[in-house]
Amino acid sequence: MTSGTINDGDAASAGTWKLGDLTVNRLGFGAMRLAQSGEAFGADAIPSDRDRAVRVLRRAVELGVNHIDTAAFYFSPLRSANELINRALAPYAEDLVITTKVWPGRDPSGNWVWASPEQLRGQVEENLRQLGRDHLDVVNLRVPRGRATGSIAEHFGALAELREAGLVRHLGVSNVSPDQLAEARTIAPVVCVQNAYAVGAPPEDHEFVRACGEQGIAFVPFFAVAGPGRESGATGTQPEEILSVARAHGATPAQIRLAWTLQRGPHVLAIPGTGNPDHLVENVAAGALRLSEDEMRLLTRTE
Repeated sequence: MTSGTINDGDAASAGTWKLGDLTVNRLGFGAMRLAQSGEAFGADAIPSDRDRAVRVLRRAVELGVNHIDTAAFYFSPLRSANELINRALAPYAEDLVITTKVWPGRDPSGNWVWASPEQLRGQVEENLRQLGRDHLDVVNLRVPRGRATGSIAEHFGALAELREAGLVRHLGVSNVSPDQLAEARTIAPVVCVQNAYAVGAPPEDHEFVRACGEQGIAFVPFFAVAGPGRESGATGTQPEEILSVARAHGATPAQIRLAWTLQRGPHVLAIPGTGNPDHLVENVAAGALRLSEDEMRLLTRTE
């Protein structure tokens, strides 16, 4: 194929999956970087341009995105991702699914705090207030990095009670181990797992993705484009395997990473985030890319 960037397509081209009874296009949008400009995250972040962020959100919906991932702790000085979503998209379309997450939080100075089970209701209510909604579609319990093992029953049980009370429609878990997922499922239904996952992931991560599919649970990777760059974003250096596949398809490395992610299973969703309108179009277009079996094997071996 000729070189260049693939920019045609909409989110529906990646197919759909159900989060409980909510059907979403598998190519969604992550709001983590919406409130900031540049790589810094938190109190040191540079606020994003409000009008540009609003345009990006509205354009995402125009391109067929109906699954937006956000959190009350996605904010920079002067900007809040939730409030930008509210400003841009309310009144919300009936098919728009907004997923958020709780347990971590940030105080006004940007310092991280971790909620007790009793404080989760306050975090849920804060998301409701910022988004201007009377219930949340999906809430993920985001487990701290230091809790890679051990019980999450107390916190997840508190969220299950909020689900029973009608504040939350569906529950998910984030940054969890297979054992923690199994524990959560004994308490309440789990519609999604949101873990770090990208090209170069270790074998045990691939196995967890497969296991989620066997259980009918959506797997929603974060850092699918950033990879090892994580919060700092994608690095300028890409493995040659990704570059060669990108050249063959006339695509960007980010598009190839997203296409690989989506082809890991019909239950795998993607939520790339950006504040750049051009990058948004490129990300959504990646949903129409189809990699060959050989290309998938090549990239799955890439570290």
